[in-house]
Amino acid sequence: MNEKEIIDIESRYLANVFSKKPIVFTKGKGALLWDINGKEYLDCASSYGVAALGHCHPKIVAAIKAQTEHLITIHSCYYNDKRAEFIQKLVNITPKGLDKAFLSNSGAESVECAMKLARKATGKSEIIGIMGAYHGKTMGALSLTWDKKYREPFMPLIPDIKHVAPDNPDKIREAITDKTAAVIMEPIRGEGGIRVPPDNYLQQIREICNEKNILLILDEVQTSFGRTGKLFGCQNWNVTPDIMCLAKPFAGGLPIGITVAHENIMSTFKVGEHSTTFSGSPLVCAAGCAAIDALIEEDLAGKAAVNGQYFKSQLEEIASKHKIVKEIRGLGLMLGIELRYDVYGVIMKALSKGVLAIDAGRTVVRILPPLIINKEQINKAIKVLDESLGEEQNERASSTVPN
Repeated sequence: MNEKEIIDIESRYLANVFSKKPIVFTKGKGALLWDINGKEYLDCASSYGVAALGHCHPKIVAAIKAQTEHLITIHSCYYNDKRAEFIQKLVNITPKGLDKAFLSNSGAESVECAMKLARKATGKSEIIGIMGAYHGKTMGALSLTWDKKYREPFMPLIPDIKHVAPDNPDKIREAITDKTAAVIMEPIRGEGGIRVPPDNYLQQIREICNEKNILLILDEVQTSFGRTGKLFGCQNWNVTPDIMCLAKPFAGGLPIGITVAHENIMSTFKVGEHSTTFSGSPLVCAAGCAAIDALIEEDLAGKAAVNGQYFKSQLEEIASKHKIVKEIRGLGLMLGIELRYDVYGVIMKALSKGVLAIDAGRTVVRILPPLIINKEQINKAIKVLDESLGEEQNERASSTVPN
C-alpha cells in the first residue's frame, strides 16, 4: 500500500480519537524513525514515553524472537517461567517494600488496579487527586484525571473523588476526611505541563499520609524506568509510596501495565477480585526481562541524568533568544518548553524538519526522547527547535503588524 491508501484506510475504519499527523512510519532503530518515503526523523517523543530503549532495541528483538518459538500466551491461572523471571527482576529494582505486583496491559489499567486496591485495603472509598493531573481515560482513571475536556463528555464519573491544588500540602491535609483511602499523584505532572514539584513537597505528602493513616499512590507511568535520571521518579526525593503505577517502557514497546505495592496491601485482594486475560503474557514478560536488563546494564538512568542536564541547558540557551518561550522545565530526559502561545505551530515545524515532539497541554512542548539518545542527536534536536521557535516567533510578529 502507498501512503495515501494507508491514511485512507485508517481514517475510514479506525475510531477518530487520535490527533493524527499526516505521516506513515514504517521503520525505527534507536532514536530514529523512517516514514514510508524513506525520510529520517529524530524521535523526541518516544511514543509518549514508551520507546525509552529506542526502537527495535537488539535485546528486545532477540527476546521476542526467542519467546515466540516457545510460548506466546498462557493465562495467569497457570505458572510460567518468563513471568516468574520478569517479576523477580522487577521487584529487585523497585523501591524497598514494593514487592508484590499485578500485571496488566496499560498505564490506565495500572491506575484502575491501584484505585480498587486502595479501597479494598482501607475499607474506605474516597481518593484525593491533584488538579492538573493525568492518570488515563478509562472510567476510574478518568475520574482522577483533572482536565475537563476529557471528563465532561462522560459525566457522571466514579464518586468520592476529590481534586486539590498542586504543590500545596495544606490543601491535601484539609481535604482528608474519615472516608479518605488514598492520595494519588504523579511525581512530575506530565500531561499537566512537565511540572516538577517543590523540593520538599513529596516528603510532606508522605508525612501527611503516614500521620492520617492513608495510602500514598504514585503514578510513575511516565516518570519511571530511568526517565528522570533515577530508576523511579520518587527516588529524586527519597520517597516510597504504598502503591506505585508503572507502564509504558517496561516491556520494551509491547503493552504492559504494572501495579506494585507492599505485600500487606496487595494481599488484601482475594482470588478473583481483580484479573485480566492477558496478565503476565510470556511474550510480554520476555520483552520485559530484556528491557530491565538493558536499563541496568546500560545505566540508562545515569545517561538520562547526564544527557538530560545537557539537553536542558541547551534549551535554556536557545530560549533566551525567543520571546515566545516562557520557561524551560524538567528533570532528566523529561523536559518541557512552555510557550506564551499554542505549541501546535512549533511542533509541526519541527516535524517538517525531521524532529518529533509532542505537547503537554496547549502551551508546552514535551520532550521525551529515548534514553539512548546521544549528544550529536541532542544537538540536532536543539538546532531544529531553535529554528522552529524562531520561525514561529517571526510569523506571530508579522501577523500582529498593522497593514
